Amino acid sequence: MKKLSLFILLFMSFLTASASIRTKNKIALNNAEFSSGISGIVLDSVSGKPVDYATVTIIDQVSGKIVSGSLTATDGKFSIGKLNTGTYRIKISFLSYADKTISSVNLAEGETKKLGRILLSPNAKVLNEVQVTAKKALVEEKIDRTVYNAENDLTARGGDASDVMKRVPMVSVDMDGNVSLRGSQNIKVLINGKPSAMMSASVADALKQIPADLIKSVEVITSPSAKYDAEGSGGIINIVLKQNTLQGLTLNINSTAGTRGSGLGLNGGYKVGKFNFSVGGFGRGSYNSPGSFTNSQTVSSLTSNDTYLTTQSATTKNKSLFGRYNLGMDYDISEHNSLSLGVVIGANNRPSTQNNFLTQSYLNDELTSSMLQQNKITNNSNQVDATLTYTLTGKKPEREFSILTEYSQNTRNNNFENIYLDQSNGSVTGGLKNNNNSVNKELTFEADYQTPTFKNQLLEFGAKDIIRTVSSDYTYFSAADGSLNYQPISSANLSNAFSYKQNVAAGYLSYTLSPIKNYTLKAGARYEYTNITADFNSGSSVSIPNYGVLVPSVNLARKFDNGDMIKFGFTRRIQRPSLEFLNPNIQASNPLNITVGNPALSPEYTNNFELGYSTHIKNNSVNLSAFMRSTNDAIQTIRTTSGDTVRTSYQNLGKQDAYGLSLSFNLSPINKLSINGGVDLYHLSLDNQDPDPLFHASNQGWVANYRLFGSYDLSDKYSIQAFTFRRSRQIQLQGYQGGFGVYNVSFNRYFAKKKGSIGIGLDNFLTNGFHVPTVVNSGNISQQAVSITQIRSFEIRFSYRIGGLTQAKPKKPKKTINNDDLKDSGSSNNDK
Repeated sequence: MKKLSLFILLFMSFLTASASIRTKNKIALNNAEFSSGISGIVLDSVSGKPVDYATVTIIDQVSGKIVSGSLTATDGKFSIGKLNTGTYRIKISFLSYADKTISSVNLAEGETKKLGRILLSPNAKVLNEVQVTAKKALVEEKIDRTVYNAENDLTARGGDASDVMKRVPMVSVDMDGNVSLRGSQNIKVLINGKPSAMMSASVADALKQIPADLIKSVEVITSPSAKYDAEGSGGIINIVLKQNTLQGLTLNINSTAGTRGSGLGLNGGYKVGKFNFSVGGFGRGSYNSPGSFTNSQTVSSLTSNDTYLTTQSATTKNKSLFGRYNLGMDYDISEHNSLSLGVVIGANNRPSTQNNFLTQSYLNDELTSSMLQQNKITNNSNQVDATLTYTLTGKKPEREFSILTEYSQNTRNNNFENIYLDQSNGSVTGGLKNNNNSVNKELTFEADYQTPTFKNQLLEFGAKDIIRTVSSDYTYFSAADGSLNYQPISSANLSNAFSYKQNVAAGYLSYTLSPIKNYTLKAGARYEYTNITADFNSGSSVSIPNYGVLVPSVNLARKFDNGDMIKFGFTRRIQRPSLEFLNPNIQASNPLNITVGNPALSPEYTNNFELGYSTHIKNNSVNLSAFMRSTNDAIQTIRTTSGDTVRTSYQNLGKQDAYGLSLSFNLSPINKLSINGGVDLYHLSLDNQDPDPLFHASNQGWVANYRLFGSYDLSDKYSIQAFTFRRSRQIQLQGYQGGFGVYNVSFNRYFAKKKGSIGIGLDNFLTNGFHVPTVVNSGNISQQAVSITQIRSFEIRFSYRIGGLTQAKPKKPKKTINNDDLKDSGSSNNDK
C-alpha cells in the first residue's frame, strides 16, 4: 500500500510538472515579455447554454499568424493571458456551429480585454445539405468520463454492442461477451442513461440484443458523482443510441449479409412543430457458428487416497435470433415544459447444441464409466421498457426540475435437456431436463432539481425509489427410457419457486464550484437504504438483513491555459448481487460441473481512486490515467466436491485489490488518416479469505489489453478502416483464462452525396478459430478446459437514408433514470 501511495504521488507530481513545462515552452516561443490578456464566455445563440471545449484562436491582425489559443471550460468561459500589446483577430469554432470571428481587438500594455458573451449559431447550411464537414474524434476525454464515438467506426457495423465494447478504452470483453472495466465485471450498463431490466439478468446477453449500427457513442464513467446510483464498483458504462434530432421525415435502411450472420434495420422519424415521433426496429440472426471444447478434471478425495479423473469432449453449434423495436414521442408543451414517452420491446433467442458429448470417468486410472449425450441448451429472453419523463426548465440557464418514472420487465427462459445415447448405435436411452423461468420487474420513480447558486456554482439534489421483484420458477424432469416421457422430480432442491423483493430508497446532494481560476470541484454524498424479503414456494424463507450505506464522492479538475487537464476522483461504491448469483436453481447441463446461486449473499463495498491527465498537440491527443480499487466482502466463487462432481456456488468471502494505468491516444499524422489506440495495464490481487486451509485460494498478476484502430479516406467516395484488439490472459481466483485477439478490415463506397453506402467487412480472415484455455487449481480440484470458436467471417453491408432534413431548435437533453444497482456474474465459470 505504501508503494502504491508513493507511485500515485510521483505520478501526480510528474503530470503537474509536465503540464507546467508544456505551458512554459509555449510561452517561450515568443521573445517579448507578455502582460495583456483576453477573456470571454461562449454561448449557444439559440438555447443560451455554454459551449464547452470550443476552440479559441488568437491571430495577429497584421501578420495573420496564430499567436495563442485555448479551449473553453465546461461553463463556456475562456481566459488567455500573457499577450503582447497590439491588434488581434479572435476566431471561435466548434463542431456543428458556424465559426465566429471578432476583428480589430486592440490590447494596451497590462490590459485584459473582456469580450463578454460570444454567441455561436448552429450551422444551418451544413444541416440543410446533410453534409458532414467535420467529425468528432473517435475517443474524447471529458472531465468526468471518456467518450467513444462509435458512429465513426465502420468496422463495428453488422455486429452487436459487445463488438463495439471491444473498441472502448478501459473496457475488455471475453469470448462469451462478458464485459469488464479495468479488470472488474462489477459494472452497471445503461442505455441512453436509463437502466433496463434485461441488463439486470445478464449484461453479456443484453449486449447481444443491441445492434452496433444503432450505437452513437459509449460513455465510460469511472468516478460517478453522487447523482448516480451507488451501484457498480468498477464504474458505469452508458450506451447512447442514435436519435433523430432534426425536423422533417427520415427513414434509414441498414442491412448486412454474411457468412456468419445477417441483419435488417429500419429507423424512421417524423418531427413537426412541438411533436417528435420516432419508430424503429432492427433484427439480426447468426448462424454457421461451429465450435468444440475439451475438459479434463481431476478431483482428489478428502477422506481417502482415491483420485477421480474425468475427461469430456464435444462439438458445439450456436445460433441466435434477436430484435429490438422502439416507439417514442416527445412533446414540447411550452418553451420550458416538455414531456417524453418511450417504449422499447426486445427479444433474444440463443439456442445451442452440444453433439457427441462424451464423458469418461476414471478411478485411480481405471475406467469406471463412459457416457454419450446430446445436450440442448435454451437461452431465450424478452424485455419491455416504458419511460415517462416531465422536464421543467427555468429562464435562468442550468435551472431544471424533472420527474421520471419507468417500468421495466425482463423474462428469461434458461433451460437445458440432456439426452443420453447408447454408444454402440446412438439410440436414445433416457434424459434429464430442467426448465427455469425467471422474471425481473422494476418500477422506478425519480425526482431531480438543479440550480445555479453563485457565480460558477451549481447545486443538485434529488430522491429516487426502485421497487424490484425477481422470481425464478424451476423444475427438473427425468425420463428413464428412449421415448423421453419426462416426469417431474419431487424434490425441494430441484423443483421450487424463488421470490426476491427489493426496495432501494435514495437521496443525494451534490455541489459544483470553481474556487480558483481553472479549478473545478464537484463533491457530494448519496444515502441508500435497501429493504429485502425472500422466500421459497415450499414455505421456507431466507433471512436477509436490511442495510443502509452512505456514499461520498469527490471530483477535482484543473485545466491549464494550453488546454491540458489533470483530474482526481474518489468515490465509494456498493455492489448488490444480481439474479445469477442469487438463483438457487441447480444448473447441471454438465452433470459433473453444477452451479447453484446463494440467496443469502450480501453486497460488496469498494473504494475507488483515480488520477488522470489529458493533453493535445494540434490534432493529436493523449489521455493517461492511474487508478486504485479496493473491495471488501467480495462475492467469490467457491468450489466443493462430491465424488467426481464439482459444485460451484458463491459467498461473501473475498478481498480484491487492483491498481494500474490506462493510456489512450488519437493521432492524425497526415490529412485523412486517423489512428486511435490504447493500452490498459493493471495488477489484480484476489483472496477469498476462506479460513479452511484446504479451500483457501488467492491469486495475483498483471493483465494487459491492447486496441488499435485506423481510418483512411481514399477519396470523397471511398474509405478503408481497420481494427484490432488483444486481450491477455485473465487472472481468476483459482486459475486463469487464456487470452485471444480479434481484427477487422472494412472497405466502403459512398454514393448519392453520402446518403448511401455499400461496403464489405472481413473479420479475422487469417484465423480459422480461437483456442481459449481455462485452468483451475483449487484445493483438491484441478481442471483444464479448451474452448474453440470459429470466427472467420465475411459480410456485405448496405445503408441508405431517405428524407429531407431541416434545422430544428436545439433542446436541453432529456433527463433519464439511472438504476445502477446489481452485480452481474457474466459467466458462471469465471471467478469473481
